Amino acid sequence: MKESDEGAEPAAGRPKRADARRNQESLLDAAASVFVASGVEAPVRDIAAAAGVGMGTIYRHFPTRADLIVAVYRHQINACAEAGPALLATSATPHAALGRWIGLFVDFLVTKHGLAGVLRPDSPGFEALHSSFLDRLVPVCTQLLDAAVASGEIRPGPTAYELMRGVGNLCIGAENDARYDARRLVELLIEGLRGPH
Repeated sequence: MKESDEGAEPAAGRPKRADARRNQESLLDAAASVFVASGVEAPVRDIAAAAGVGMGTIYRHFPTRADLIVAVYRHQINACAEAGPALLATSATPHAALGRWIGLFVDFLVTKHGLAGVLRPDSPGFEALHSSFLDRLVPVCTQLLDAAVASGEIRPGPTAYELMRGVGNLCIGAENDARYDARRLVELLIEGLRGPH
């Protein structure tokens, strides 16, 4: 992504806009990775380095840290929503697809917990973000669970909302406790959905 090209109105129209959209998605992917690894207070220079852009590019698009975190949050909602059907189509089994999707969901939760520290629940837009999270991700998780039940890999029982809530609860505070591996507990939870063999 070139600093000088960023923000210029494309002369030819669509191709430049598509490039700009891809560049912004790459920047948000890099920011998400840095947030997952180092928390939402990670230095902007680390995000810029991971994205291969100057710090000015980040500040031009996201004047505040809260703006960047909200954009990453929305981006991860979309990525999680789109990943479900793709994983179902490419994984060896529906249970494997569910496990891989829950792994992406755990990464998302790290950013979501960081967001909660930046935006209070009574902040404007917080409720809309939470509604978007539920509206987009619960149906995807339902599709994955239903496919795993239909294949006989897991027993029927928990709803997608219950599973997502349980995973979320297992992840609370994990970033502040080196002795606690939330991912291992989440993997045990997903494995525990299997019926008796």
